[in-house]
Amino acid sequence: MAIAATPLRPESSPSLGRNIVTIRGVRKYFPIKEGVLQRVTGHVRAVDGVSFDIPRGETVGLVGESGCGKTTLGRCISGLLPPTEGGIYFGLDDEAHRRLDDLLRMPAGSRTPEQDRKLDELAARYRIDAMPKERWKAYRRNCQVVFQDAFSSLNPRQLVKDIVGRPLRVYKEAFGRDLNARVIELLDDVGLGEQHLYRYPHQFSGGQRQRISLARALALEPDFIVLDEPTSALDVSVQAQILNLLHRLQQEHGLTYLFITHDLNVVRHMSDRIVVMYLGKVCEAGPAQQVFDHPRHPYTEALIAADPGRHGDRRVDLRLMGPIPDPARPPQGCRFHTRCPVSTKWCGWEVDDVVRQLESAGRTLEGLTGVERRSEFSADLRFQTEEQAEGLISALRSAAVPEAMRAALIDLRRNGNEVVLRFEPVDEVRLESIEPEHETACVLHTSQYPQVRGE
Repeated sequence: MAIAATPLRPESSPSLGRNIVTIRGVRKYFPIKEGVLQRVTGHVRAVDGVSFDIPRGETVGLVGESGCGKTTLGRCISGLLPPTEGGIYFGLDDEAHRRLDDLLRMPAGSRTPEQDRKLDELAARYRIDAMPKERWKAYRRNCQVVFQDAFSSLNPRQLVKDIVGRPLRVYKEAFGRDLNARVIELLDDVGLGEQHLYRYPHQFSGGQRQRISLARALALEPDFIVLDEPTSALDVSVQAQILNLLHRLQQEHGLTYLFITHDLNVVRHMSDRIVVMYLGKVCEAGPAQQVFDHPRHPYTEALIAADPGRHGDRRVDLRLMGPIPDPARPPQGCRFHTRCPVSTKWCGWEVDDVVRQLESAGRTLEGLTGVERRSEFSADLRFQTEEQAEGLISALRSAAVPEAMRAALIDLRRNGNEVVLRFEPVDEVRLESIEPEHETACVLHTSQYPQVRGE
């Protein structure tokens, strides 16, 4: 039995713009505290300036390695975590969306008081952390979350009828017999039934528990659901069942999904658009088929090549080098350049890369006693002896470091027991449009550094 799709009440219904959710410049930093007094000594940049749109009625796949920030971003979008900077906007109509982008393109210092006032008005109406209570309540109703671990997201002390019916009670949608009838309809819609009403979560399999989570998410007939790796803990056969169920529910209820996963097979099956994240930033975004057929970022190519079900013969050519950098001190320029097999001198090589590359090659900076930094790209390294200083120069000129890193060095010399180290300064690699609705942040495909492409 399917649930009849009823429209939202007019006072809670969002404007029907093309995009249901708009993410602009979102950052989420977590403080690093040390010592007895727990002083803040730095920040983990889990999400660092992410912007994209989630079109109404579509599925946007958010993909990347573990630790790239996709789950943190999903929690910010669903309102479970407040962003450090930036904003998540809900229900912008097309005109408001255009005005917002026009205002945000202007540097903060160059906006007039009138433009700042208009931006504040848009934030107060549409930004989820600034909107009034009634609109926030409408957003919480229209944005539901399905978590990766269904068992931990379900109260083990509650019966299924109470778990699925709780949103209806909180929003005073149904009580008594009507509540039970509505819960039965929801369970029927996800492939369960009345016989499951009086059971506890531990009495179900993993796939059945995920169905219960879906029934709870559908209870308030939302427009938008954040799916945080909903199938990664399930067997392959059960994964297929849940994915087909999600697809059917989307068609029947007109749902919009943000599908967070690291499984490219799932993304290919489910998504209309793909957003690829690496170390807190978007490195490529575009229509799913276009990104899979014509990837325009080496990280996306590496993810696709690592999928044994597709392009398995390309895995050796696109093998990633070295460990994932520390998100508290992400690399300059392109954050992927320390592991990229096709990096260039313009990708952002810096002083910290010396340590990263030598450690990945099994070498250490033996005898280093001090570092005097002039910038991220320039420093003097002081050693105990001249021989140790000369050893660093030899290491940097050897095959132990990538050729692109050696090409980025514009000054490398020894001054007694000090090594003068200077790299070519570069700006952060921008996310640019290269095809209709297809964006990438790779200097090989954008116009940021024309000399890379021989222009």
